[in-house]
Amino acid sequence: MSESKELLEATVKGLKDKLEQLQTELNVKTLQLNNVNKPKLNQSTMDIIYDCVTEGIEEFDFSDSENYEFEPEFDYDSKVVIGSIELMHKDYVAEPIIKLIENKFNIIDDTEDEDNK
Repeated sequence: MSESKELLEATVKGLKDKLEQLQTELNVKTLQLNNVNKPKLNQSTMDIIYDCVTEGIEEFDFSDSENYEFEPEFDYDSKVVIGSIELMHKDYVAEPIIKLIENKFNIIDDTEDEDNK
């Protein structure tokens, strides 16, 4: 009886190990499948884009209260608190970043190629 128990335990352990291996393979293949139709981007290009985003964000004046819309609320202690804050001028953040990226790359209009497919 103990031999069959040990055999079952060994079988269960072997199957768990195989299941973990198959799950790892499934995760790798799922990632590869998700990336199949994505455009390619090499690391040096990604580094340039990252630097542009960082520089563009650093240039934005986040302390200027004119860039935000505040919604005041009253809390339980009858204190006025800020219920929500909305960044009003999102384009002012995005625009310099986009311009920095456009200046770093030779942008090729490939939209006509995609429209003809």
